[in-house]
Amino acid sequence: MQRSFAEYDGFRKQRKITRREAFLAEMERVVPWRRLESLIEPHYPLAGKGRKPYRLSTMLRVHLLQHWYGYSDPGMEEALHDIPALRRFAGLDAGESRMPDETTILNFRHLLEAQQLAESLFQEVVSLLTDQGLILREGTIVDATLIAAPPSTKNQARQRDPEMTSSKKANQWHFGMKAHIGVDTAHGLVHTLEATTGKVSDYSMAETLLHGDEQTAHGDRGYADRTREPDRVRDEDEAGPRWFVPFKRAKGCDTTPEQKRLNRLMAALRSAVEHPFRVLKRQFGYTKVRYRGLFKNEQHLFSQFALVNLYIARRVITPAA
Repeated sequence: MQRSFAEYDGFRKQRKITRREAFLAEMERVVPWRRLESLIEPHYPLAGKGRKPYRLSTMLRVHLLQHWYGYSDPGMEEALHDIPALRRFAGLDAGESRMPDETTILNFRHLLEAQQLAESLFQEVVSLLTDQGLILREGTIVDATLIAAPPSTKNQARQRDPEMTSSKKANQWHFGMKAHIGVDTAHGLVHTLEATTGKVSDYSMAETLLHGDEQTAHGDRGYADRTREPDRVRDEDEAGPRWFVPFKRAKGCDTTPEQKRLNRLMAALRSAVEHPFRVLKRQFGYTKVRYRGLFKNEQHLFSQFALVNLYIARRVITPAA
């Protein structure tokens, strides 16, 4: 069957912009490509006697596509062959360019892991947002989320991942790891990330999630102790931020109307910490660990939260070169 000219993209008068294309156009605008590439470039292999390596810009874009869409290495290779929008974003031409195979994609990720560059990329994004006044460092909200790991022992090693452990939440046990974050109160952007095994308590990570300059710190009852009660009288020369955690009813008594009102206000402010988790799990689909062991998953989370920050700030960030 012969195709008409109207069937070809170049002859369409008005072609619908897909959600994928609109999203990638936004990310093209807000990702600080030059700053991120400059961090990786000293470690990126130069052309030698073997096959010429792909451009760093191409491999970085492919790497970020994996984080946005949850592709495995083989899945990413297939997607580059199948989806023109992804090829265009990566700067690849199906007719003229060879496509990165799954081994090349894997080797690039291993390079970032070996040099711990994912954390550097995260810190670079935080620095960019701070420079633009989007992270003010006056207050921090802390929280944690569980990332599930496979609980089954039906694998080659016949055992669960030894670095993952169980944690109880809402009377249910969950096996995996935790992502602990510190979020700036101004725009809900993540400035600190710590990854731990699942059994580590939220309370024990509270101080680690503070950057040290904030005047206030906010958390749920999981972070409470005697020094963090909201009605505690502080000494004039006491160091550290003032903590705001919900009031807890005393044994045999209900909370007062004023305490209930303050709890609602604190909950409204604390809700900003849920936005990064929503983007991570719903927008980017990251609900289960990708790899065995904490280190690789922590590196993955650093990259994910760098992109989460850029997504949240996409409407207010100044486009980066």
